[in-house]
Amino acid sequence: MPQLPDDLDAVAVRTWCSLALEALGRERAEIDAINVYPIADGDTGTNLYLTVESAAAAVEAVFAAHETGTTAPATADAVRAMAHGALIGARGNSGTILAQLLRGMAGVLADGGDAAHLRLALTSAADAARQAVAHPVEGTVLTVAAEAAEAARGEDPDLRTVVTAAHEGARAALARTPEQLAVLGRAGVVDAGGRGLVAVLGALVETVTGQAPVRGPRTASGNAAKAPVTVDGGSVVGLPVGGTPVEGVMEGGLPAGGPSADGPLDCPEDGGAGPAFEVIYLLEARDEQVARLRTRLDALGDSLVVVGGDGLWHVHVHVDDAGAAVEAGVEAGRPYRIRITHFATESGHDVRVQAEPAQRAVVVVVPGDGLAGLCTEAGATTVIARPGEPPASGELVDAIRRAHAREVVLLPNDAALRHTAAAAAEQARTEGVRVALVPTRAAVQGIAALAVHEPDRGFDEDVVAMTAAAGATRYAELAVAERQSWTMAGICQAGDILGLIDGDVAVIGADVPGTARTVLDRMLAAGGELVTLVLGEDVPDTLAVALEEHVREGHLAVDTVVYRGGHQRAPLLIGVE
Repeated sequence: MPQLPDDLDAVAVRTWCSLALEALGRERAEIDAINVYPIADGDTGTNLYLTVESAAAAVEAVFAAHETGTTAPATADAVRAMAHGALIGARGNSGTILAQLLRGMAGVLADGGDAAHLRLALTSAADAARQAVAHPVEGTVLTVAAEAAEAARGEDPDLRTVVTAAHEGARAALARTPEQLAVLGRAGVVDAGGRGLVAVLGALVETVTGQAPVRGPRTASGNAAKAPVTVDGGSVVGLPVGGTPVEGVMEGGLPAGGPSADGPLDCPEDGGAGPAFEVIYLLEARDEQVARLRTRLDALGDSLVVVGGDGLWHVHVHVDDAGAAVEAGVEAGRPYRIRITHFATESGHDVRVQAEPAQRAVVVVVPGDGLAGLCTEAGATTVIARPGEPPASGELVDAIRRAHAREVVLLPNDAALRHTAAAAAEQARTEGVRVALVPTRAAVQGIAALAVHEPDRGFDEDVVAMTAAAGATRYAELAVAERQSWTMAGICQAGDILGLIDGDVAVIGADVPGTARTVLDRMLAAGGELVTLVLGEDVPDTLAVALEEHVREGHLAVDTVVYRGGHQRAPLLIGVE
């Protein structure tokens, strides 16, 4: 049996994230089914799962960076990675607020993980989340978080006592949410976001005690609260905490005459049609700019939640004018990963507007804005993998859904994304989409595959052609060594330019131009007809001109194409096919 932690160190944080992801995975469908506040997208459980998935991946990345060391990462590094991962991967209202809760906890736990720090962390988290919501409403996850923090107050020095008290306080608060929010009471269900938070705190209990807590909320009398039950071949009917059916509740857990879903925490209790668009984006901006952004977005719509800090923010709002919401972000700073969802009102319920799906689409992961534009022009749906921020499987599934096609070819363009892409493909297949994963390991292989894509030919034939084109493309990239280390090409020093060919260090150089020439010569020694150069954001055009001339001088029959990759990890990507 693994040793139980005496405080929340980095290993415990890693375990917590893993167990929270497992718990939300188990409860995702049930949480989705009880969304009754106040718009009908029914995805609170999914949003929470994807948010924690991103947090867990960020923590795993911290541990991966320490694989060669003899000690675990510092606690501060782990909790900050957890908070940052949740921030960049937050989905919907529920995920955005959970990200702020984790951020509030991380700010305290970075200084210590004992019982006293955890109490303070829970209070900090509840306060931070409440401040992030423009118009807080009781009976939501905000209430559950506050009650969890209140229940953990005291002087007991035992971490297990504090964690257990917080979890029990959250369960009791969750059971009371139908009494605080009328739409929950009519539907006979507890708050979906609050139930997700209970699952996350339950994972923390299991982390520090070694035992999984009892699932579900508790009533004030101590009885387990009722969750929706499956009837009539899978439809869901909401049952109240007391167990008696509520008059006016429809199949699917929807209150008669009113909408449902993981909606804003600041809309009228009785729901309503609401704005037409959900707008979400990450924003790089200064604090004073964000304060003005909040004011402007609050005037444009509702469901406003802005979380983050230190120059990076996650913005979520429901508006009728999506363009104005994005424009407000542009004026405040640099918005990116912009997602806009259009809703339409039909018979009192919100539904997504969907056109007839296309026959085939390509989803491609790209390392920068420049290649995203190139691939979009070629008809592909893109996912940007920014430096240090690899996409999670949920983000790839979202892209497959956005492509809205019966058949999808997925190009991950990174060997490290192989398992993530496979999980996304499997999820999309369960939703009825035929997905083929072409295991491209670099962006230049994805470009080669996309160049031969022909949607009018048979699916299998198209996949074979794209796979062959990618496989025939050797790839390389330049990187800057961060520290002295052993490589296959010898010992490198911090600041050296590394030339990686097919993933392995083949050249160690002093500057980018010289290293690039050596890498090209080695790659072209085995033959080739086309060289592809993808320049990073800060690389001058003169480098491309010089490399094109170098190729012409030594290889007369080889053509060269140049693309601007924008903000990408490597200063230069090279492909030879």
